[in-house]
This record gives sequence, structure tokens and C-alpha cells, in this order.
Amino acid sequence: MLDNVIQFLENIHPVRAALYATLFTWLVTALGASFVFLFKRVNKNILDGMLGFSGGVMVAASAWSLIIPAIEMSGGTGFVKVLPTVTGFLAGSAFLYGIDKVLPHLHVNFKTEEGLKTPWQRTTLMALAITLHNIPEGLAVGVLFGGVAAGMPEASLGGAVALALGIGLQNFPEGIAVAIPLRRMGLSRSRSFMYGQASAAVEPVAGLLGALAVAAFTPILPYALAFAAGAMIFVVVEEVIPEAQQNKSSDIATIGFIIGFVVMMVMDVVLG
Repeated sequence: MLDNVIQFLENIHPVRAALYATLFTWLVTALGASFVFLFKRVNKNILDGMLGFSGGVMVAASAWSLIIPAIEMSGGTGFVKVLPTVTGFLAGSAFLYGIDKVLPHLHVNFKTEEGLKTPWQRTTLMALAITLHNIPEGLAVGVLFGGVAAGMPEASLGGAVALALGIGLQNFPEGIAVAIPLRRMGLSRSRSFMYGQASAAVEPVAGLLGALAVAAFTPILPYALAFAAGAMIFVVVEEVIPEAQQNKSSDIATIGFIIGFVVMMVMDVVLG
């Protein structure tokens, strides 16, 4: 089936393929959010394991799908070769740091609000927290497809598909992680679902912008790949791991992280 997907994507423009791929990741988020129609609560250990899995996928994707290709496609030797990757990585981390300080949001397991003070409801703030996660994810997929459009040999269509699949896998528990707590806070099933799936609506936008930027200006590709990696690593360290470790049974989150890392690593190597 994956061969058919790759063959289909080979016959369309990579920028359009980036849009389709990020629409897929959005759809998987909606699928996870739809669990709110079946359950009102999810066991805390299961939720922590899901968050850990998401973190593992994001770290592995940052390494194999973004940082390593960024280094390989950079010219020069020694520090000159790694400079674009370092620059992009730091810029991506700083970008998410700035958004984290400005955008009002409330994490799944945290009780304190972050960002600028706002009268918005806690349900909106919680949905915004997951939306913050999805910006670098959509950007990463789009940038890699943009590299395919630019004809860069280090950016393969199989690798881009693997990244989209990995992001989709970790978006499934994210959809659950938004919708179920909102339902538990008193929202209706339909409203909880709408908030849950809407948190990933930013992914097609970020993906399309990333693909168009890289396809139009090829030299930024190493910087763009590393930028997406830096943004994702910031999200993992700042939010995903701390949230997953709030419970006493932190081993479950750790095991989930390891499984997510291995799954994404294997997919990238096999497909990329």
C-alpha cells in the first residue's frame, strides 16, 4: 500500500504532495479526537504513554528526517559544513520559545497558564497548547517535500512520506490528549471533538508555506530543515516530556518515548 502512495505522490507536484501529506496528519488528529464520542475519560497512564510516544517520534524525526539530511546537503567541511544546521536549529528553537512566551496556552497536565494574560477560557488555552505543537510538525513535512520539489538528492520522496506517517502516528494520541480532557472539563462531545481536530488545522498551512518557500529558494533548505528540527525539539523538551512525567508512573511515559523513537527511526530508514 505504501508503494502505491509513493507512486501516486510521484505523479503530482511535491508542493501539492506536501498539502496532501499535511491534510493526512490533520485527518489522523481528527481520528484521535473522535474517541471522545466513545469515552469520557482516558486512564492517566495511557495518556502519559501516548505523550511519551509522541515525544519519541518527534525526536527521531528531528534527527533522521531533518538534521542528518540538513548536514549532508550543506557544502564545505568541518564547522562550515555544520554551520547552516546549527544556525537553523537555534533559529527554530528561538522561534518556538518566542511563541511559547507570547501565545496564551494551558498544557494538558499543568494547572498554570502560560503566555500573555488573557480572559480566554481554559478549554481554548488547552487547545492552543496542542496547536503550538503542530506548527513545527507541519513545517517539517512541508520543508522536506519542498526539498523534493527542488530536486535535492538528500530529500527523498520516501523520506518525506515516512516523516508524514510518523507525524500522523503521533498526532493520533495528540487528538485524544486534547479532546478527552476537554470533555472531562464539561464540554459536549461535539465541541470537544471540534477543538481536538482544530488543533492540527495549522499543519496544512505550515506545511504548504514551508514547501513553497524551499521550492522557490533552494539554498535555504538546510536551514529550513534544521529550523523545523529545532522547533520540534523545543516542543518536546519544554512541553511534551514534562507533561508526560507529571504522573507518578513516569516509567510508562519513558517506555512510550522509546517505542516512538524506534518506530520513527525504522520507518525513516526503511522508506527513506
